[in-house]
Amino acid sequence: MDLSSTPIHRLYLAATRRIGDHRGSFARLFCDVQLAAALEGRKIVQINHSRTLAKGAIRGMHFQYPPHAELKCVRCLRGRVWDVAVDLRNGSPTFLQWYAEELSAENERMMIIPEGCAHGFQVLEPESELLYLHTAPYTPRAEGAVSYHDPRIGIRWPLEITDVSIRDQQHPLLTDDFRGVEVF
Repeated sequence: MDLSSTPIHRLYLAATRRIGDHRGSFARLFCDVQLAAALEGRKIVQINHSRTLAKGAIRGMHFQYPPHAELKCVRCLRGRVWDVAVDLRNGSPTFLQWYAEELSAENERMMIIPEGCAHGFQVLEPESELLYLHTAPYTPRAEGAVSYHDPRIGIRWPLEITDVSIRDQQHPLLTDDFRGVEVF
């Protein structure tokens, strides 16, 4: 795995190396030693899988508040998605900036999203599937979210939006006095 930085502070992209021969192929999808710079000693405690049927559908933008804040490693197993992280960390040099990367089964990239960043995605191919590795278990009382169409953030989604859950449609816009999530 090759780890590279993104324009967002402590947000990384991991590229997978696939080895193949006449029988097929092999790829390491996760290795805490190779990802040590991004994980900074954290351990994966929960693994989730999502499947989204409709092209253009959006899921997000979700995060968890401390002390249940989580680092997420997100990988596309089937199809293609436009994966987005928004920096909500108070004091971060990239506060309220967003970064997106196309993740696909073909390109085998993984986005490593630090605590205090909201995460969401738009499906670019029908029936796309994501695998999530989390450093904290889902805790409903710690759940946070921001609107996928918040003008203060200004995410540019690549496709027409075809579907958003009622829950995700109701996430709030950031207020003018929003100063971020304390995670440092």
